[in-house]
Amino acid sequence: MKRFAFFISTLVSLSATAQQDTTELLPVEVRAVRAGATAPFAKTTLSKNDIRKQNLGQDLPFLLNQTPSVIVHSDAGNGVGYTGIRIRGTDATRINVTLNGIPYNDAESQGTFFVDLPDFASSVSSVQVQRGVGTSTNGAGAFGASIHFSTNEVRRQPYAEINNSYGSFNTLKNTVMAGTGLLGDHFIADVRLSRIASDGYIDRATSSLKSLYFSTAYLSAKTDLRLNVFTGKEKTYQAWYGVSEADLPTNRTINYAGMERTGEPYDNETDNYRQDHYQFFFTHRFLPDLVFNTALFLTHGEGYYEQYKAQQRYSKYNLEEPVVGPDTIDRSDMVRQLWLDNNFYGNIFSLQHTRGKTSLIFGGAISRYDGRHFGEIVWAQQGLSGNTRWYDHDASKNDLNTYIKWEQALLPSLNLFADLQYRNVKYSIEGFRDNPTVQVTNRYDFVNPKLGLSWHRKQVTAYASFSMAAKEPNRDDFEAGLSEQPRPEKLRDLELGIEYKAGGNFAGVNLYRMDYKDQLVLTGRINDVGAYTRTNIPESYRMGVELQGAATLTTWLRASANLTLSRNRIKNFTEYIDDYDTFTQVSKQYGETDISFSPSVIAGGTVAFLPVKSLQLDVINKYVGRQFLDNTGNSSRSLDPFYIADVRTVYTFAHKLFKQVQVVFQVNNVLDELYEPNGYTFSYITGAQLVTENYYFPMAGRNFMTGLNIQIGK
Repeated sequence: MKRFAFFISTLVSLSATAQQDTTELLPVEVRAVRAGATAPFAKTTLSKNDIRKQNLGQDLPFLLNQTPSVIVHSDAGNGVGYTGIRIRGTDATRINVTLNGIPYNDAESQGTFFVDLPDFASSVSSVQVQRGVGTSTNGAGAFGASIHFSTNEVRRQPYAEINNSYGSFNTLKNTVMAGTGLLGDHFIADVRLSRIASDGYIDRATSSLKSLYFSTAYLSAKTDLRLNVFTGKEKTYQAWYGVSEADLPTNRTINYAGMERTGEPYDNETDNYRQDHYQFFFTHRFLPDLVFNTALFLTHGEGYYEQYKAQQRYSKYNLEEPVVGPDTIDRSDMVRQLWLDNNFYGNIFSLQHTRGKTSLIFGGAISRYDGRHFGEIVWAQQGLSGNTRWYDHDASKNDLNTYIKWEQALLPSLNLFADLQYRNVKYSIEGFRDNPTVQVTNRYDFVNPKLGLSWHRKQVTAYASFSMAAKEPNRDDFEAGLSEQPRPEKLRDLELGIEYKAGGNFAGVNLYRMDYKDQLVLTGRINDVGAYTRTNIPESYRMGVELQGAATLTTWLRASANLTLSRNRIKNFTEYIDDYDTFTQVSKQYGETDISFSPSVIAGGTVAFLPVKSLQLDVINKYVGRQFLDNTGNSSRSLDPFYIADVRTVYTFAHKLFKQVQVVFQVNNVLDELYEPNGYTFSYITGAQLVTENYYFPMAGRNFMTGLNIQIGK
């Protein structure tokens, strides 16, 4: 309680604003999927400068950690490598993500793997986080939140930047950026090379990440063309098993990956993946108030994760059993690779008309995903012969959406916002690794309406909106078998808010109620093909209030804060538990229970001190309440509340050889808190006793990062 009281007393994400000669050239499609300043939705927009000073190598979710209702976590424990984000308790599979308006969510899992975009933050010019259903967007259904990144800006003067950082766990980031500036008032090109490496906090949780970003554009009075090409390559040692409850007190960095090998852990238990993005934009202004935009895109991904598996049956992998003398060998230690080779491609478009009191946007997207899932046995201790590929299953997904957005000024201070989206999805899945005979073809048609009012008068804006959303199940949900196909999820979202802005001061309150029908959750139930998959539950809801504030207290002291108080419930929940004594499952009925990973309190904030012109000191705070690992509301299966504080200093100065030099030093978790923001649990009955096993993903204690950023240019 003392820590929480201290946190509330210091609740405060302000950034130092460095002047740069940049003009943002957002493709019109980016504006089409973003919410405008007066749109009746809960949103937060971060600028390039907001991102720049905290970009020391951690993944994109960690750069959003101070936005309202956000919780982030990391497999390796230090924010490098595989990371995750939840917004209002909503996991990444329900958060729509776009890059310049182009869908980024994985088409099958619907998750977002930011590890495939190393140092993408260095190219981001702005990012908007929408909470709730938000405005219509492209790609996976926004079912709780949206994140829209833009990388396209015009820096009119030539420039070069060298950004380096180093810190705990041998974490290293090197970035080189350069741009031509505007040539002949028409042409521009930008390029970035980055690498990030880290040993990780968890044992062997190493990361080796490399990326390239290139963008070039032709600009004219009526027509703009832009080509973006960027690629990321990652190699990370697996750290996705977590740490058992028994090991956590004394061995919280243990990593079970690779330990099936006798003696030393297998040294190549790694995830290896490369992702290439190609984006081509065309924008034409027919009239000042009539603008058309379209873009073609291709995302290619290819890679595998490698595992050492002990005493595997040759028959499990359809392999020939070796014969040694009179003996037939039926088992061996093996190394296997599980591959994914996929292409995601399509077109997005929008036509925007603005005249007087009326704004209309007609837009949409069409895309196709082609994915190959296959596995290879690359080594066996007792020998290999014959075909070493033990499964090979293709999948495809077609996605079509169109939307129309209408904004109308009813009165000088009152705006109407209406948004209607139609979305068509078709899945085709030709079997699964463990269930090759389960083949699925499903089609979904969704109509998602949104309606709202916003009122603006002087420094005050108030809004109200009601939205409906629906989304298809994930690929793994279909493994339930033909007789137990999952139903799509549906959501109704009510948002009410009021904001006050005046100079450097801001205050806002947002109330929300999100009612779900057929939300898919884990219940422990085994389906008709023996797999644990998510199950539709009839009714659940989230409701809460999000408070935000920022103030310039003096010329040398600024503060900002956010606080989310919520109630997140499943109205009736049934848990299924394996009974190993009888080889059956038993069920247990609950009344209203907490939704997993949905704490009732999330808070964050920053106090910024500016003792002299070129120096800023930030004290950054985060508090997260108790999170339950499953949907039973059982405190013995939960993550303890935690409060952490970071301290960051930023010293910026000019030099005769450089436009700007910036030195950043940050101490994370300065109070050395032992905390776990993520985990999982499972239970079973053996010997007539209920056994529950909890696993956690610990975060690092006190650690540091320091950075040196040098800008060269006019």
